[in-house]
Amino acid sequence: MELSDIDLLNRDRFTEGVPHEWFTYLRSNAPIYFHPEPDGGPGFWVFSKYDDVVAIGRDAKRFSSDQNRGGVVQIEEMPDAQEWEGGQLMLTMDPPAHTRHRRLVNRGFTPKMIGMLEPHIREITARIIDEAVAKGDVDFVVDVASELPLQVIAEIMGVPLEDRHKVFDWSNRMIGSEDPEYAVAQENVQQAQIEMFMYAQSLAARRREEPRDDIITKLLSADIDGDQLSEMDFNLFFMLLAVAGNETTRNSISHGMNAFLEHPDQYQLLLERPDLMDSAIEEVLRWASPVMYFRRNVTEDVLYKGHELKAGQKVTIWYVSANRDEDVFNDPFRFDIARHPNDHVAFGGGGPHHCLGANLARMEMRVFFEELTRRVPSVESIGEISRLRSNFIGGIKHLPVHFSAAGRAMSPA
Repeated sequence: MELSDIDLLNRDRFTEGVPHEWFTYLRSNAPIYFHPEPDGGPGFWVFSKYDDVVAIGRDAKRFSSDQNRGGVVQIEEMPDAQEWEGGQLMLTMDPPAHTRHRRLVNRGFTPKMIGMLEPHIREITARIIDEAVAKGDVDFVVDVASELPLQVIAEIMGVPLEDRHKVFDWSNRMIGSEDPEYAVAQENVQQAQIEMFMYAQSLAARRREEPRDDIITKLLSADIDGDQLSEMDFNLFFMLLAVAGNETTRNSISHGMNAFLEHPDQYQLLLERPDLMDSAIEEVLRWASPVMYFRRNVTEDVLYKGHELKAGQKVTIWYVSANRDEDVFNDPFRFDIARHPNDHVAFGGGGPHHCLGANLARMEMRVFFEELTRRVPSVESIGEISRLRSNFIGGIKHLPVHFSAAGRAMSPA
């Protein structure tokens, strides 16, 4: 292999699975690599080693997330990038604005608030799995993995259950638009955003009239040093939660199920050793790396490990590569639910943009696999996996499986 064989902008290659051979080559031969762009594009830096991914993710001063500098999602320049009057997505802010905003929304994601949700999330999870078991043959992504985070987001944000598929449709249109199955025109993407904002505003209006002891009320009433969420701030946070909280958890659970299908000995081990559940969830997260990279933008000339990074250049930090770094993880291509230590960077590796919903996602995944192993002693693949056409989201669109409930352990009443 040569560096010229590597094209991280080739979305079609990612539909075959993550091109781990590319990242393995980069880590060994060019851990800091300037990747060309077609059609005269300026190119971008690729950081594939664990330590560099963590260091750059934590250095918001020199490596900016700000939308005005290019944001964090799209590598190629987007001349018609969406701008939102009166608000900014928290994901595309830098400190100190990001710090103030995060302090406000943190109110809704305390361990106490997450703990309050767990009993009801367990009920939701049990019902979803029982319905799948009754069918026997299911598309795991559509029938199971997508339903749980959708219903959890609905619960958190006060979305009536019957409206949950609106959220699913909006988020697919916004994040999956490069995939032929979800492909829509740019106008349709913007229309999805408008529809979601209008829906968020109506929810906020209802909750202001009828406050509850829930996350949405906490967000709307949060006040720190006179700061409050504006209407657009709330709309954008609703969008972030609906897309990020839905897509990433769905894909983490789906990747986890696929990993257990490919490594049935590990599923059997989890059945026999439920005490390994927490470490199993961490290994699923490392294995899945549902967000494969984030972009950062160089704010000043930087000499980094002998490489001259110029102000205005684009930097990409690849979590999906860092989570297979041979210098950090022993036998990184082995799926091992007992792996310890396991300091993966699936949630960003610390720093100001460490995933706000990390504890919620962990809880959802733990509850899901607890209820699955309690009910389903055997899962088998009955069809081909179908992956999302994206180099950003490590997505699974379809995963046909058969759930066997023979000799199943009954859940406690």
